[in-house]
Amino acid sequence: MSPKKHILVVDDEPNIREVVELYLRREGFEVEVAGDGAAALAAVERKIPDLIVLDLMLPVLGGLQVTRVLRQGEQSIPIIMLTAKGEEADRIAGLELGADDYLAKPFSPKELVARVKAVLRRASANPLVDPQAQPLSSGDITLNPATRQVWLKDKAEVMLTAKEFDLLWFLMNHPGQVFTRDQLLDRVWGYDFFGDASTVTVHVRRLREKIERDATKPEYVLTVWGVGYKFRVDDR
Repeated sequence: MSPKKHILVVDDEPNIREVVELYLRREGFEVEVAGDGAAALAAVERKIPDLIVLDLMLPVLGGLQVTRVLRQGEQSIPIIMLTAKGEEADRIAGLELGADDYLAKPFSPKELVARVKAVLRRASANPLVDPQAQPLSSGDITLNPATRQVWLKDKAEVMLTAKEFDLLWFLMNHPGQVFTRDQLLDRVWGYDFFGDASTVTVHVRRLREKIERDATKPEYVLTVWGVGYKFRVDDR
């Protein structure tokens, strides 16, 4: 029998922690709880969870700061961000830092459980990027699927989040082909992703900031107005 998935629930409201813990345990998960961001990072140090349910508004250390610390430490733990009132700015901030999904308060515990299962399913599914595939190059960009590394010519390695890497690999693998945001959601994030198309917009913007010489005048990840995005056709 496979071991139980370990979920870390981080929220400063005791009643929310208790309810979420109860529902997750009912579904067979092992659950640990924390009431602030510092306690969350300490919990991760003790035992790396399979997924974190992370409130945005936390005392001591906020949810965005916790996410930033985890991602800077190259931790690829899936994160579901809890945001207040469904504000778009909060969702975008979380996604920009590498959150995998989000849910606005107040929320249904059953919906949260469904999202936890969906994110874990995506994380354990066959990876989008085949590590046996050949490296890809276009202009100044070189991408190595085996090591999941990206370099720019004469520059240091570009540090991408897992999803930024997947998005770049997918677009580079289909040069010149135009994809709508919904198509990219389906192909890169997976059919059971609960987010909306703005997720793609956020990741494209972040990707451009990291790989383009001028993110406002992209040379690689191009916008096809009214349709979606494409990767340039290498004219060498």
